[in-house]
Amino acid sequence: MSTSSPSGPLVTVERVHTARAVAAELGIDLLVLTPGSDLRYLCGYDAHAMERLTALAVPRRGEPFLVVPRLEAPMVDASPAGGLDLEVLAWDETDDPFALLAATATARLGTAPTRVAVGARTWAEHALGVQRALTGSALELAAPVVDRLRMVKTPAEVAELAAAGAAIDRVHARMGEWLRVGRTEAQVGADIAAAILAEGHVGVDFTIVGSGPNGASPHHELSDRVVEAGDLVVVDIGGETATGYRSDCTRTYAVGREPGADVREWYAVLQEAQAAATAAVRPGVTAEQVDAAARDVITAAGWGEQFIHRTGHGIGLDTHEAPYIVAGNALPLTPGMAFSVEPGIYLAGRCGARIEDIVVCTDDGVVSVNEGPRELVVLAG
Repeated sequence: MSTSSPSGPLVTVERVHTARAVAAELGIDLLVLTPGSDLRYLCGYDAHAMERLTALAVPRRGEPFLVVPRLEAPMVDASPAGGLDLEVLAWDETDDPFALLAATATARLGTAPTRVAVGARTWAEHALGVQRALTGSALELAAPVVDRLRMVKTPAEVAELAAAGAAIDRVHARMGEWLRVGRTEAQVGADIAAAILAEGHVGVDFTIVGSGPNGASPHHELSDRVVEAGDLVVVDIGGETATGYRSDCTRTYAVGREPGADVREWYAVLQEAQAAATAAVRPGVTAEQVDAAARDVITAAGWGEQFIHRTGHGIGLDTHEAPYIVAGNALPLTPGMAFSVEPGIYLAGRCGARIEDIVVCTDDGVVSVNEGPRELVVLAG
């Protein structure tokens, strides 16, 4: 796994130290992060989630440490975490790793931690094991700490997102090879998945091919429905790169023949809404204002009830992460925040359309990592 980009290293020891400082600022005594994107973000260890406890423990005072099964300790050394000088506490099969974590954290703090924050996707058996070992502790989510760090991408992370975006653009550019009348969504999806890997990803996160009435379901699963002439087809695809960063891009296609004037009319509204939301992105603008920029255009044209989801979500080591571009989120944007802008219009029982780009807030505005055409692309049958 590569851990660097043309813009510099992706994982440095400063990330863990910054997390400790933020936790202390918020009055959190101990962060406990188990396998998942938070652990990978802070120390570079892409650990396998299983019943054996692996955890990065970050006390508000004292040095952070990793608790890992002894059989996996060599994997830590081989990962970016091995170069961060983190203490690794390896436990044997007959040991109690929760007791080891609790005793070590208590010794470093000088007292038993009471406010303990765990990752949002920590397995329940691990969270409860930590709580049992730290009698009197109260568990809470680590999101206020880790999201604050992860929301603002470094130049190296932006470079990774740009590379992922360019790779998924290349897949969309080839859609005419696979999306044709007479083929099933599942057949098209299989070809797209192969292309996602061929164009530079190491994993396929999702392939949504919503044809005809299935396009009105934003998270439609691939089916055996056959693509028909005149169908609108929503294609939402994404994958993971070698460094763990994600792509996510949606385009809508008309297959077999030109769409009618009515479709052209409301699709133009959607295109205007997506452009308006993207143009609204700049430092100081709130997440909900970006959502409103798209929603107001669609609502004014009479399609507001057909826009049934938020305008966007953050992206990085997870496809969906903070910040969320949705009404009620008054978070001001800052340079380095990366997220999708993806309004949609969905006509139940008939069809749907969505346009999605990943954008990055810059010092003076916005850049998009996706460059493919946003107009309704007509593919020959």
